[in-house]
Amino acid sequence: MKDELAPHVHDIARALGGKVSAQEIEKELSSYLNVYRVSLDTAKRSIVKKHGGSPAGLAVGISKTLRELVPGEQSVNLLVRIVSVNEKDVTVEAGPKRILYGILGDPSATMPFTAWEPLNMPLARGDVVRVQNAYTKEYRGQVQVNFGVRTIVSREKPEALPEYKPGSGAGMSYVGKPTAFDVVDLREGASNVAVTARILGVEAKEVEVDGVKKTVFSGILADATGKSQLSAWKDFGLKEGEVVRIEGAYVKAWRGIPQLSFDERASVTRLPPETLPPADQVAQSPRMWVEDLAERGGGVDVTIRGILIDLREGSGLVYRCPECRRVLRKGACRIHGEVKGEADLRVKAVLDDGSGALTAVFDRELTESLLDKTMEDCIAQAKDAMSTDVVRDELADLLVAQPMEARGNVTSDDYGLMMIVDQARLLKVDVQAEAREMLEGMEGSP
Repeated sequence: MKDELAPHVHDIARALGGKVSAQEIEKELSSYLNVYRVSLDTAKRSIVKKHGGSPAGLAVGISKTLRELVPGEQSVNLLVRIVSVNEKDVTVEAGPKRILYGILGDPSATMPFTAWEPLNMPLARGDVVRVQNAYTKEYRGQVQVNFGVRTIVSREKPEALPEYKPGSGAGMSYVGKPTAFDVVDLREGASNVAVTARILGVEAKEVEVDGVKKTVFSGILADATGKSQLSAWKDFGLKEGEVVRIEGAYVKAWRGIPQLSFDERASVTRLPPETLPPADQVAQSPRMWVEDLAERGGGVDVTIRGILIDLREGSGLVYRCPECRRVLRKGACRIHGEVKGEADLRVKAVLDDGSGALTAVFDRELTESLLDKTMEDCIAQAKDAMSTDVVRDELADLLVAQPMEARGNVTSDDYGLMMIVDQARLLKVDVQAEAREMLEGMEGSP
């Protein structure tokens, strides 16, 4: 295993400029692969991002079969046969350009591809080619291979790959036994996943991709460990409240939050209701640590307890552009210029639970509740003081250095974790009671 991972450990170390030791990288990579069961590509990108590097600096791709691919892979190597290839003129932001599109095949599946940049060699139907540094996206609910500026294509001998036989395809089930996950352990990039969960809600949505309408079934599922958003690209007849076992799913990320997706490759089995705790129990918001949320990339309906250590700029009474809802700066919107702003209340705060920190955003209703006054009261207060700073100062006096419990969805991007708070309350900490509880715990430990 070490020999197999060595090129990838070196690739990560190079992308991070040598600021993280090979031993630490190898340990983290092994954890991602063996504990969280994510793909090698996802593991490498996660480690680089965690240490402040750019995944674009990774150069060593991961070899896969077509059926192993999931959306969002950034650097994969393939050995495939060109089942079909065509040219097409398209218009992009830079103007008109000619692209190639067609079908790739290997013994496991067929899959559409698009070459967005001129290749280093021509492609013809029946060619067996080795592709380096391709990437994948989801298109109309299916995985699609893309060739970009980093992609290299080389021709192989025809006997290097068995002829693709019709009857197998991208819609076939995964090969091998699926890996069972608790919901809390789902990670972006995992494929052939098995989850036993209760459906908390599901609805059909019609989405349009390049003018083509498709129905996707979106909702929330949960087990005793946590919740996840779901997207089903086939009508499995899912119903609220039922317990199901889903096999052959894969995990994508929406704004960093792991999301379970499944299509015609998956199977769904109904289980007895008593297989999992009742809906009202699994629907509760699990308490999580910021450190764990950062490792996962986010979470659905989670609860954080921590100290509110700072208010960010733009907290308090703000005025928004009536067109785009951006907060005005000195009476002007950066998109629409000078406009008559519409008043709003919000809090952007830093919440630290000891393991890490995130930005918590409170809307008008929550801010009014924390202040125990309406937005109209705040507007009048600001007019009397001739400054909106008075509202922000009151919020700072009320909230900073106070223990708080906040509940909501946590997303992530290049700037870190952000919770859109649905519920919040200040905590009253009984220092003597906590001290007694800690002492009892120490005395009871071996």
